[in-house]
Amino acid sequence: MYVAKKIRNIGFISTRFQGTDGVTLETDKWVEVLENMRYNCFYYAGQSDYPHDKTMVVEKAYFDHPEIKKMHKKCYGVKTRPNELTGRIHQVRQELKDSLYKFIKKFKIDMIIIENAMAIPINIPLALALTELIAETGIPAVGHHHDFHWERERFMVNAVGDYLNMAFPANLPSMTHVVINTEARKMLSYRTGISSVVIPNVFNYRSKAPGKDSFNNTIKKDLGLEEDDILFLQPTRVVQRKGIESAIEVVHRLNNPKIKLVITHSAKDEGRAYYNRIIDYARLLEVPLVIKPEIFGQHRSTAKNGKKIYSLWDVYPHADFVTYPSTYEGFGNAFLEAVFFKKPILVNRYSIYQQDIEPMGFDVVEMNSYITAEELNEIESILKNPERCKEMVEKNYELAARYFSYELLEQELREILLNYGQV
Repeated sequence: MYVAKKIRNIGFISTRFQGTDGVTLETDKWVEVLENMRYNCFYYAGQSDYPHDKTMVVEKAYFDHPEIKKMHKKCYGVKTRPNELTGRIHQVRQELKDSLYKFIKKFKIDMIIIENAMAIPINIPLALALTELIAETGIPAVGHHHDFHWERERFMVNAVGDYLNMAFPANLPSMTHVVINTEARKMLSYRTGISSVVIPNVFNYRSKAPGKDSFNNTIKKDLGLEEDDILFLQPTRVVQRKGIESAIEVVHRLNNPKIKLVITHSAKDEGRAYYNRIIDYARLLEVPLVIKPEIFGQHRSTAKNGKKIYSLWDVYPHADFVTYPSTYEGFGNAFLEAVFFKKPILVNRYSIYQQDIEPMGFDVVEMNSYITAEELNEIESILKNPERCKEMVEKNYELAARYFSYELLEQELREILLNYGQV
């Protein structure tokens, strides 16, 4: 049983803390703020880029572990599951729960923060293990939920409704639930009766954005671009909900051979069918499309062959325009990043944007599901008018610094800690 005490050591738990996906990036921000508040942070995951001396890596916690992946395939698209699968799920659950107990003991963890592992059911044994751990110990726990299973079509037909109800997310007395948008709060309450706190994605707007330097001054060359090319940046993964067709159409209809569309991330998490569709679509419209995820990493470095590995922050300073035509987002990390680097943006008015971002008054090029001549004229005007561009990006920066800052995150985290008797 957990004995109430002053919280000093916080354990972050997820399937993966690696790469540049939204969950990992947002976890980095929470860690930075909590460490500035003088808390010690530790990490449990199937893969991790965090320091080894503060991390426990357990292979079966990773959603892409061969056995976990095999289980996953048998759980969805069907309505019943074999007895053998149920038994194996619980065997792995027990293995993971034992490792979680070791993690808490090893690092003297006072509170856990679960990053999406109890929201998206891609590792069912891990979520079940966490549910039982919290129920058995009463340890203070925060579920930081980025997106839920009911938001994804591929989870609709399944043979694990009992587990989804139990652990995605779990409704436990010592657990606080955090969501990243108001629609998620409404749906979580409607579907489960669980109340939650909205903490939007944030950015450190007090820091100075990295610029062009001696390391990233070769990035255009490594992307296969000329120095005078106009770089349209799509800073997302190649997955269907990112609406990349619209970005390709924009470049096609602007009819400027110097405009090149660069996509920074890969498609490996959700298959290659959409990736192949995007390649074919760009070829059909004769749009110069550059997808080189192999030259991007979480941090800048040099590969064994001597070639540079750039961070996402290395390409933003070279971008002339950012395309963000997503049909759905949990919030909008790429939007906040583009604002941070003071870049003009095309954004589709996806539902969360309409509810949680648009009311703040950002000055961007907005589209409603499809591109019209009006949006194209706006983009051309911005590219040709540096003063207009500067005016809009400065306004956007000021608004984001007011509504989506680290200071806001610190305030919200203090409120959560106060609920556990902490100051």
